[in-house]
Amino acid sequence: MASSLHFTQPELVRWDALVVDAAAVAFFEDERPLRGAAGLLDWRLCGRVSRWLSAGVLSGRVGESVLTTAPEKLPFQRLYFYGLGPMQGFDEQRYRVALKAMRDALWLMGARKSMLSPPGRDVGLIAPRRALELLQEEAEAAGRIDEVLICDSGAAQKEMAEALQRPRKKEHGRAGTQ
Repeated sequence: MASSLHFTQPELVRWDALVVDAAAVAFFEDERPLRGAAGLLDWRLCGRVSRWLSAGVLSGRVGESVLTTAPEKLPFQRLYFYGLGPMQGFDEQRYRVALKAMRDALWLMGARKSMLSPPGRDVGLIAPRRALELLQEEAEAAGRIDEVLICDSGAAQKEMAEALQRPRKKEHGRAGTQ
């Protein structure tokens, strides 16, 4: 089983047309101002996320998870923020951990259609194609079906869409193993 993947850009006019249960964004503890989807959420919320950061409600430390209801000015019912820790040292392993935590949180809150901003993509710390490959691996490992709108730039979406068009290499394991 795998997720149904679609794309959207970090643009308010596009977000306003979405019908999703929740949005999940990740950000670094040393990322100020917030960029990408997290920054756009902050802007739409008139600086509320920045105020949470200033007040210590959010910090961006590794593994920090904050779930909140979304105000009516957003097309999602819930917002999920995930802390990535410092930018330095961000690698595929941290990407995998963050992605799994974000997807698990979305699933547990009952969001079967969600918008997800791939961790580290807003600041270019993981390539679009690799971000997609790891997202697909995580979705297959999770063994559940949900619909995910990947929020990324138009250029990144093009690269990801091209990768989706190519058949993926099958892993060949030993007989009797899963």
